[in-house]
Amino acid sequence: MAMKIRLARGGSKKRPFYRIVAADSRMPRDGRFIEKLGTYNPLLPKDSEERVKMDMERVQYWLDQGAQPTDRIARMLEAAGVREKAERSNPKKGTPGKKAQERAEEKAAKAAEAAEAAADAE
Repeated sequence: MAMKIRLARGGSKKRPFYRIVAADSRMPRDGRFIEKLGTYNPLLPKDSEERVKMDMERVQYWLDQGAQPTDRIARMLEAAGVREKAERSNPKKGTPGKKAQERAEEKAAKAAEAAEAAADAE
């Protein structure tokens, strides 16, 4: 059975509240889970202790059993000091899109023409 430690959404519309749960990966996001491991309230300030609460002993137990944390849970565990920071690299994310690159090329070409014109005027 492929286990995941993931978030299950609760709360009303526009007021999210999440349970951190250990669940079979085949179950729906908000469906059946095996054990509730904690809570996450994104509406609280980032420095609040109530924002993320986890039973670290049980989380460690499930990690030892082979449960895989989702990306968000892995970041929370890194912040808590349970896991070492994973190297993340997305080199394409920071590069501008095609149109922005075209505009930059046009701007560079105009700047080069203006520099040539200024050099010829002297």
